[in-house]
Amino acid sequence: MKLRRLSLSLGLVLGVGGLGAESFTLATYNLANYTLTNRQIEGAFLAAYPKPENEKTALRRVLHDLDADILALQEIGGDEFLRELQRDLRREGLVYAEAVVLDAVDPHRKIGVLSRRPLTHVGRHTDLDFKYFTGRESVKRGMLEVRFDTRAGEVALFVVHLKSRWTERRDDPEARERRGREATAARGRVLALFPDPAEARFIIAGDFNEGPLHRPVRAFSRIGERAISALVPAADSRGETWTYHYRRNDEYSRVDFVMVSAPLIPWVRAGRGHIPDGPLVRRASDHRPVVVTFDVPALTAPPE
Repeated sequence: MKLRRLSLSLGLVLGVGGLGAESFTLATYNLANYTLTNRQIEGAFLAAYPKPENEKTALRRVLHDLDADILALQEIGGDEFLRELQRDLRREGLVYAEAVVLDAVDPHRKIGVLSRRPLTHVGRHTDLDFKYFTGRESVKRGMLEVRFDTRAGEVALFVVHLKSRWTERRDDPEARERRGREATAARGRVLALFPDPAEARFIIAGDFNEGPLHRPVRAFSRIGERAISALVPAADSRGETWTYHYRRNDEYSRVDFVMVSAPLIPWVRAGRGHIPDGPLVRRASDHRPVVVTFDVPALTAPPE
């Protein structure tokens, strides 16, 4: 199998896997408050207001274009909101039979999964906590784990949405310390389930609320010299890599990622993902999705 080097800041190598008869596409997407929240609509302040219908319509159009087999979602309001999205997509011909949402500490912005592939296992990791200054805190949105079968074996997907940059603590500006500790706690659970990442098949996807060189991404990447997962590079049609537009400051940053364990590196088609940049993407959310297609290698026939 031919390997080519990519510009990964973590110094890992992604391989180009051979095309096979089985593949699946995964997308991670922050839906930008697909829930009830306070909003400014046409200059008016509205409390506990749903995501506007024009944004929902744009979002569904984007999801149709993605046509992903598995969606790792952030900022969904809960089961009723996920079921609404699942139902509306089904009416338009995009069917996801599996729908899972995680109820954690955050009562409003949750993480979830829509999947066309049957799920073999669902793990709701709401018990993750960590030492934070003089006390202990919980990973605010927990970590959702789902597993599904491929012809090469079972694959696990871990969905995360780390703490936002908003905080009232002056001793932790922009909540960077907390985000780093959330990532470390989540990583500990991944390693408890898969003690040898070099032999495990798992994906970590979601909104890290930090860039690729910061502590959360590093925490999921390695411990010292021990590799845990590799960051899949992704760009849009112009070669731009940003996934989040902070409208208030008109800032663009890359905070949404897909990371894979070593055995899945050769499965990544062309060694990289894609960031859609069509006109509806900006209307649907303040984030852009990251999309990765995996080609599952063919099984070698046993010798006769």
